[in-house]
Amino acid sequence: MLLFLLLLPLCWAVEVKRPRGVSLTNHHFYDESKPFTCLDGSATIPFDQVNDDYCDCKDGSDEPGTAACPNGSFHCTNTGYKALYISSRWVNDGVCDCCDGTDEYNSGIVCENTCKEKGRKERETLQQMAEVTREGFRLKKILIEDWKKAREEKQEKLAELQAGKKSLEDQVEMLRVVKEEAEKPEKEAKDQHQKQWEEQQAASKAQRERELAASAFQELDDDLDGAVSVTELQTHPELDTDGDGALSEGEAQALLGGDMQTDASAFYDRVWAAIRDKYRSEVLPTSPPPAPPEPDLTEPKEEQPPVPSPPVEEEEEDEDEEETEEEEEEEEEEEDSQVQGEQPQEAPPPLVPPQPAASPTEEDKMPPYDEQTQALIDAAQEARSKFEEAERSLRDMEESIR
Repeated sequence: MLLFLLLLPLCWAVEVKRPRGVSLTNHHFYDESKPFTCLDGSATIPFDQVNDDYCDCKDGSDEPGTAACPNGSFHCTNTGYKALYISSRWVNDGVCDCCDGTDEYNSGIVCENTCKEKGRKERETLQQMAEVTREGFRLKKILIEDWKKAREEKQEKLAELQAGKKSLEDQVEMLRVVKEEAEKPEKEAKDQHQKQWEEQQAASKAQRERELAASAFQELDDDLDGAVSVTELQTHPELDTDGDGALSEGEAQALLGGDMQTDASAFYDRVWAAIRDKYRSEVLPTSPPPAPPEPDLTEPKEEQPPVPSPPVEEEEEDEDEEETEEEEEEEEEEEDSQVQGEQPQEAPPPLVPPQPAASPTEEDKMPPYDEQTQALIDAAQEARSKFEEAERSLRDMEESIR
């Protein structure tokens, strides 16, 4: 019992003596037995000048409980709630800033202590937040369990897909080999067909060139002696080589390979390639007859009676007559000038290149493949289709695995 009585005073709260407005964490700076040193170290003053309503320190630390220093701070203990620092300027200003009312100790205002009520409300809020946290933790555990279950299911499905992927990869490789084996004879047959067609094209082109050269030779051979001479070649100034607009004898002889004339065989071998792009035939190409006009199938429209024109004023009629007379005079002057001038000469027929004997349009089209080649193409195409389908299935499976 004696021990209980001795320990009983220790159960009560101990109040630490400190100046008004000083927090517990800073009370050791305010020792009554020593001079006070400003917290910024700017000055040292006797302790009795602390809270004397006169600002001695630059940082205002000597007046924590008065409004003397505008840059000072007052500590609200707010027992039962949260401690708070306010500006020293708010001390004794007639407004209760601290919930315990300690900032208005000498203003004549009675402040109600609302710290306990605020603390109670804050504890209720914290309790609600704790309940929400507990509920969130419970839901989190459920979600984790669901995630683990879904993860296991996905791992099982992934194992199945990977096994199927291995089977598809083997199938794709097998079909790739089949496709390549089918494409080899297909390529050989198509290359052979292409080669034969190109040889035919080259032969046809050479034949057309010979026909063009023969036509040009016959046209140039004016005297029909079976040879084209320098003089006959000079009748075509478009073959000029130095750009002066005329084919000189030396230029013509150079085109003939240094000879004065050439026969048909030498003309094709040596001359035709040099003049082909410049040579223009004097024979006009035959144009197809004009197409007959298409019959008018539209229904004839009924003739509408003429609409009477509105009356015109006399002044406008006079102006129209004067304009008509001026136009007639101009037309007469133009007719007189045409009669007195020189008669226009007929333009010479245009020089056109000799036309080929046959149009190569149809010959330019490659003929269809023969039955044997087409069968090889069909077999290779079927192998390609199967390979592409298997490859597409493999890509889809790889996408699902990702």
